[in-house]
Amino acid sequence: MPFETAIALMGFAFVMSISPGPGNVLLLSSGATFGFRRSLPLVFGISFGFLSMVAVLGLGFGQVMHTHSSVVTVLKFACAAYVLYLASKIVRSRAKPSAGGPEVSAPIGFLQAASFQLVNPKAWAVALILPVTYTVPETYLFSLAILIGLFFLVNVPAISIWALAGASLTRFVAHGNRIAWFNGAMAALLVISMAWMLFGTAEFGV
Repeated sequence: MPFETAIALMGFAFVMSISPGPGNVLLLSSGATFGFRRSLPLVFGISFGFLSMVAVLGLGFGQVMHTHSSVVTVLKFACAAYVLYLASKIVRSRAKPSAGGPEVSAPIGFLQAASFQLVNPKAWAVALILPVTYTVPETYLFSLAILIGLFFLVNVPAISIWALAGASLTRFVAHGNRIAWFNGAMAALLVISMAWMLFGTAEFGV
C-alpha cells in the first residue's frame, strides 16, 4: 500500500471512528454506567466485529449485497430489531442497584459488541467503502490485511474516547435518578442514530 494511501486511510479511519454513531452511543453510556475499565470488552468487541465485516466484505460478500437487494432488506429489519433490544438494555443499565430495585445489569460484553456490528448501519456503510477505496488491485489480499491493521490501530483509541467521556460523567450521574435519565437519553439517541442511518441516505452504502 502506498504511503499516501495509508495516510489517507488513517485519516478516514479516525473521522469515521470518532464521529457519532450507534456504537459510540453505547460506549458513552457504558462508560458512564460501568466505568472505562469495565467498558473495554465493548471497545474491543466493536473494533473486532467491524473489522471482521471489512474482511468478509473485502473477500466478496460486498458484491452479493450489490446484486441481491433482498439481503439488504433483511439486514435492515435485523438492524432495527437488535438496536431496539440494545436500547432497552441501556435503559435498564445501572451501576448500582436502587433500593428494592432489580439486580445490577452487566455491561455489554465482547461477543455481544462484536455481534452488534453486524446490525450497525454505520458499520455497514463504512465497511463497504473501505475495500473498494483503499486496496491495491495488484496486491489485493496483502493491502486488505494492511488496511485492517491500520484501521485497528486508529479505531481502538478513537472509540475509546467515547468510553472515557462517559466515565468522566460517572460521579455526576451517580446521584439520585440521574443515571436513569442519562441512559434513557442515550437509548433514545441510539434509536434516532440508527433510524437516520438505516432509513436516511446511508442505505448501507449501496
